Amino acid sequence: MSEEKLKEMTRTRKWAHQRMVESGSKVYKAFIDMEGAAFADGALAKREKELIAIGISICINCESCMQWHIEQAAAAGASYQQVFEAVEVGIEMGGGPATVSARFALQVMDTVFAEAG
Repeated sequence: MSEEKLKEMTRTRKWAHQRMVESGSKVYKAFIDMEGAAFADGALAKREKELIAIGISICINCESCMQWHIEQAAAAGASYQQVFEAVEVGIEMGGGPATVSARFALQVMDTVFAEAG
């Protein structure tokens, strides 16, 4: 996984986000509001919720989701090992196809935690 691919994914995500915000989309605003509510600290801390989202991202094979939630988990204080175990849970829940998604997650983790390290 090239660092450039991850940077391009981030640029594309930010570009699309800005386009949706500028469009005045009520649906997108509702989604962003829901995301904020879902990941706010509650009985589970944001970090724990991000770890759950990583496992789900592995199961649904969403590379952009994996990148976003790994970055968010790290920013919320998750360690490399905690993220790694969330990836493992995703593998278990997703079976064989999830191991392919896990490869991408591992590449993102190497980039995210190298920058933080």
